[in-house]
Amino acid sequence: MEKLDIKLIAFDLDDTLLNSERQISDENVAALRECAEKEIYIVLCSGRAEDAILPFVRRLEIAGKETGRFIIAINGCSIFDLHKRQQIFCRLVDGDILSRTNEIAESWGLKSEVYTADTIYYKEENKWTRLDIELCGLKGIAVPDYENFIKKGFTKMLIPGEPEKLLELQKVLRAEFGDRAVIFTSKPYFLEILPPDCGKGEAVTWLARELGIPVEKTMGFGDSMNDESLMKMAGYGVAMCNGLDAIKEMADFVTEKDNDHDGVADFIRKHI
Repeated sequence: MEKLDIKLIAFDLDDTLLNSERQISDENVAALRECAEKEIYIVLCSGRAEDAILPFVRRLEIAGKETGRFIIAINGCSIFDLHKRQQIFCRLVDGDILSRTNEIAESWGLKSEVYTADTIYYKEENKWTRLDIELCGLKGIAVPDYENFIKKGFTKMLIPGEPEKLLELQKVLRAEFGDRAVIFTSKPYFLEILPPDCGKGEAVTWLARELGIPVEKTMGFGDSMNDESLMKMAGYGVAMCNGLDAIKEMADFVTEKDNDHDGVADFIRKHI
């Protein structure tokens, strides 16, 4: 196959660029560094908040280059310029939607959380908040007046819980809000509420336009439903072979190797 002409590649982290140990392998690191040297923008693109992405930025050691200066956080709600040390793009979920979502979650016996760049906020600590803090590497803070606190709006609300229950709640919330919010499960036990018209694909499109890169010269790697817009809107969508069937069906390519066997690096070396 002829090599693809790509100028920007966005990488989901969990179960895509990261292996089961939540690490970027040496082979993946080498492939991404080589791309950055060849003037291809390398953009880590995650549901995680900004500070939770930084350890992986440091692992790549490309942030000092022009091609390594941007990260996309909170599933596309935030784009951060590491050279300017500032957020250059941000979208928030309306506070009224967050309040109503929290009210519905509470009626189901579930708790919600909201995020900033470095902190997870919640009403009270429980096993789910501890799991999220461990996975994200962010600070966790209990807010006594949580109901009023969330009314100012945040980039993301997350409701953790048992997968079967969350799938039912997802249907209820989608019916309640329609196109006023984006609602999906990023992991089976995490239900996310995000701003409308905002996702990884929209963020990649916005960033490419700012950089003067044609969207057809962009690529996105992903594995799960929070990568749906990335698969659809990037010039080329690449699904991990260990990803969800729905994601593989909408992608332009599927990797031959999974995330525990350098699937990203293998694809890049063969096609880019």
